Amino acid sequence: MKLLPVMLALCLLACHPVKPVKRYGMVTGLKPEKIAYYKQLHAAAWPGVLKTIKACNIDNYSIYLQKIDNKYFLFSYFEYTGTNFNADMKKMAADTTTQRWWKETAPAQLPLPEAAGTQSTWTTMEEVFHTPGNN
Repeated sequence: MKLLPVMLALCLLACHPVKPVKRYGMVTGLKPEKIAYYKQLHAAAWPGVLKTIKACNIDNYSIYLQKIDNKYFLFSYFEYTGTNFNADMKKMAADTTTQRWWKETAPAQLPLPEAAGTQSTWTTMEEVFHTPGNN
């Protein structure tokens, strides 16, 4: 009888495999005069953009705003559950709705020097801690 719970648990795991999760934190600057517009855009994010984010295996995507030394910064966090991040990012970049969205958001952002040097907007941050026992 003690074997039944173990077998049930194994069956549940086999039926619902746990997706591997890679967490990403990124940062970019935000122009002070564009804060209200940026917030307005994200308060009513376009359904097509949200659909593409999901289709590219991104979950739990959040963006935070913080003022530091009279400069504004955006911090983003998301969890990637796919198996080919570069291919999914190319898929996202090829989406015409997402391209239009980026044309709205890009003028509000101020990339950090290391991102600007590679013609990127967001700089990937190093994860230095995550609660043990979670993904």
